[in-house]
Amino acid sequence: MGLQDISREKDGASGAALAQAPAHKARRWYQDGCGAAQALELMGERWSLLIARELLLGARRFNEIRAALPGLSAKILSERLETLEASGVVQPCLLPPPVSARAYGLTQWGQGLEDVLCSLVRWAHHDGEVQGDELPLTPVALMLALRAWLVPERFGELDLWVAFDIAEQRFAARVRASGMTIHPGGAALRAPDLRFTARSARDLHEVLFSRGERDVPDKGLRCEGDPALADRFAGLFAQPVPETH
Repeated sequence: MGLQDISREKDGASGAALAQAPAHKARRWYQDGCGAAQALELMGERWSLLIARELLLGARRFNEIRAALPGLSAKILSERLETLEASGVVQPCLLPPPVSARAYGLTQWGQGLEDVLCSLVRWAHHDGEVQGDELPLTPVALMLALRAWLVPERFGELDLWVAFDIAEQRFAARVRASGMTIHPGGAALRAPDLRFTARSARDLHEVLFSRGERDVPDKGLRCEGDPALADRFAGLFAQPVPETH
C-alpha cells in the first residue's frame, strides 16, 4: 500500500492532502509506486528534511528555525511549514508558559523521520569523510549525530546523565542499557555526571568524535566531571572509517 493510499488521521491531515494544496506547493509527482518515491514526494523539497531535523528534539518558534538554517528565507520556510503541516508531518502548537508563543512541532508520524535522518548521516560517511567538515553544525544536528553513531554494545552497566551547553542551547542526555535519550533544556539538570560546554556545535563535535582537547578556553570548551568517565562516554560512538576496496 502506497503512502497516498493510506488515510492518516494525524491532525486531520494526510499524504493525499498535498495533492490539494495551494499552487505554490504543487509537486511534480513521480507517478511511481515505490515507497521511496512517495517519501520523496512528501519530504523531497529543498529544506524540508532539515526543518524536520531542527524539530526532532521539541517544538520551536519560526525565528528559531530560521536562525538554525540561515540560508533559508522566511518565505520558503513559511511555504515548507505549510506543506509539511498539510502532509501531517508538522503541527502548530503553543509553547508552555511563561513563553506561550506559537511554535511548530513534529507529529508522532513526523518523529519517525529520526531513523531516516540517522541513516542518512551514517550513509554519507561511507568512505570516512563527508563534505563540509568546516561548515557550521547546529546543536540539534550534533545531538542527532550522537544518536546516529551510538554503539549500544559498548554501554555495559553505564548509567549516567550528560549535560550539553552549546551557545544558547541546552540539552541533557540519559545514557543507560536501554539506550540514550536526549532532552532539551539541559541547564535544568542540577548535578549531571558530565557537562560539556562549547561556543559551537562544531567545536564540540571535534571533542566527541575526533577526541580533541576538552578544555580550550579560547574556544569556550570545557568538560566538567571525571575525565575517565568522559573518555568512556566519547567511546560510545562509532568513528566513521574508510571502506577497504
